[in-house]
Amino acid sequence: MLTRSLVAAALFALACPALAQGAKVAFGGMSQDTSAPVEVSADSLEVNQTDGTALYTGNVIIGQGEMRLAAPRVLVVYSDNQDRIERLEATGGVTLVSGKEAAEAERADYNIDTGTVVMTGNVLLTQGNNALTSERMVVNLDDGTAQMSGRVKTVIQNGSGKEQQ
Repeated sequence: MLTRSLVAAALFALACPALAQGAKVAFGGMSQDTSAPVEVSADSLEVNQTDGTALYTGNVIIGQGEMRLAAPRVLVVYSDNQDRIERLEATGGVTLVSGKEAAEAERADYNIDTGTVVMTGNVLLTQGNNALTSERMVVNLDDGTAQMSGRVKTVIQNGSGKEQQ
């Protein structure tokens, strides 16, 4: 029991600098192919040819390779010549899943050219039994990492699978 307490204290001590300054974590287990096609499904679609946008609403699900994003509303912004998607702006409660990891936030902005997803507002990242929360998370899909900032909190399970008393 004392050993578990010491390990927990050591993990907490290691996590404390991350709580104050932000945390860099792995996300998705493998890098994302940002050149893969993007597939979007939703209940409705409004296209605006003037500004080069498309607004998907209602049960929006977006897939690219192994990554899935779900939200009630997603604005798709096309390039100037409207031949490719530049970015996606998801709002209303967003879930991003990659591999065995999942993240939730109020908003997510995905820049396809840079391969980054910026999630803001009550961010929750789950990795197996572990959870991290923050106000902002920037996911780099090219290298499979994420940077969390804004009062980061980490809950690390001891891995035994048994409840502690």
